[in-house]
Amino acid sequence: MRKYCFSLLAAIFLLFSFTMKAQAADDSIDDQASLLTSEEVLQLKEAIRPIEAKTKARIFIVTNTDNDLDSTRFADYYMLDRIGKNQNGVTFYIDMNQRKFIISTSGNMIDYLDDKRIENTLDDIEPSMKNGNYFQAAQSFLENTSDYFDQGVPGGHYRVDTETGKITRYKALTTTEMIISFVAAIVLSGIFFAVSISKYQLKFGTYKYPFREKSSLDLTRRNDTLINSFVTTRRIPRNNSNGGSGGGGSSTHSTGGGTFGGGGRSF
Repeated sequence: MRKYCFSLLAAIFLLFSFTMKAQAADDSIDDQASLLTSEEVLQLKEAIRPIEAKTKARIFIVTNTDNDLDSTRFADYYMLDRIGKNQNGVTFYIDMNQRKFIISTSGNMIDYLDDKRIENTLDDIEPSMKNGNYFQAAQSFLENTSDYFDQGVPGGHYRVDTETGKITRYKALTTTEMIISFVAAIVLSGIFFAVSISKYQLKFGTYKYPFREKSSLDLTRRNDTLINSFVTTRRIPRNNSNGGSGGGGSSTHSTGGGTFGGGGRSF
């Protein structure tokens, strides 16, 4: 009976998780400007599901015709209202009123889509936007987002707060660095093992340490009394090194108390 109840609860949990994931993708398209056909909306939703699954981030495509707010701020506030402050997400926003298209990033997507990758994505999207092929533009946005996530955070990555000038650096291990570290660990372990064997001349399975002949026990009663205690503090200086070369940076700004990255263009 207990095993049956556990299986039933597990099945309910899996069904609930699947339903939530499906609903997440279903509300990712907000085409207020009616730029997409119903078939195109379905295709984009199908493309969004695997991207959200692997990135653990929400993906939004939004269009409208009546926005008077700054386009970038609108995209930021839209995502802020949908997922909250500094949560993982990226929004592709088409502002038909101001003729702009915006990519807004939040959470760890700021790091995956740095300024250079954003510009490359905008380059790919721009021709479709100018030709009025908004479905192709959305597809290009999704393809680039997926590909750049697969490539990982660029080496030597950093964030630049455009309002304060503060720079925050991140260290991401490259595949080459991980391989070198793994090989070095194996080599050092082998050297240590060989030195230990050579030093003590151990023979596996036959050597036994004569602990009875070489051990002694001396018990002494001792009382410790605490007289005073001291706490020493020291300020650790910040590391001002470059943190690697060849990395890309992400420009960030604050909207509604949240941190966002991204970029945009007119069409």
